[in-house]
Amino acid sequence: MEALLQQHPSGKVVWLYGLSGAGKSTLANLLKVQLQEAGYPAVILDGDRLRGGMNRDLSFSVEDRAENVRRTAEMACVLAEQDIISICALITPLTAHRQLARAIAGPAYMEVLVDCSLEECRRRDVKGLYCLSEQQKLKQFTGVDAAFEPDYQSDLVINTALTTPAAASDQLFRFVKARLGACWTVAPGVMPYK
Repeated sequence: MEALLQQHPSGKVVWLYGLSGAGKSTLANLLKVQLQEAGYPAVILDGDRLRGGMNRDLSFSVEDRAENVRRTAEMACVLAEQDIISICALITPLTAHRQLARAIAGPAYMEVLVDCSLEECRRRDVKGLYCLSEQQKLKQFTGVDAAFEPDYQSDLVINTALTTPAAASDQLFRFVKARLGACWTVAPGVMPYK
């Protein structure tokens, strides 16, 4: 069974990246609900949650950001090998970091840029981080005094400033569902995974 899963894993790694306040966590939560209602097992690996626990020993240096991505991608791969869809919501600011995640996850990896202007993210500022950064109480803040390298050639780009959360989630769900392939079939009458 293990050899079969390694050859043909049906789990996926959906990597949502973007600035703080772009809507990654909102989309991750909405996508998880849609996938589970459709019968697909899904979990969220949220950057904030991981940094508060498993990755709390990491700083925001370039090296530690890469390690944050590496650990998350490795965990997502373990889940994908067990037929679970991992929805990873991390800022992942550098192209090199996303290349690392793609290299670890391989064909299971789907990269989604959650695009939103810095001005709109500042306006939302749900965590008060942009305010702290402007007051110089928070250093190395992505998009302000630390680099953010968006790739508009990512597998999917969703501009959350131009659409509602529900419409963005529907777009993301259709994208993911189309890539699940024939390995996923939910038998009629089977209750969705909860």
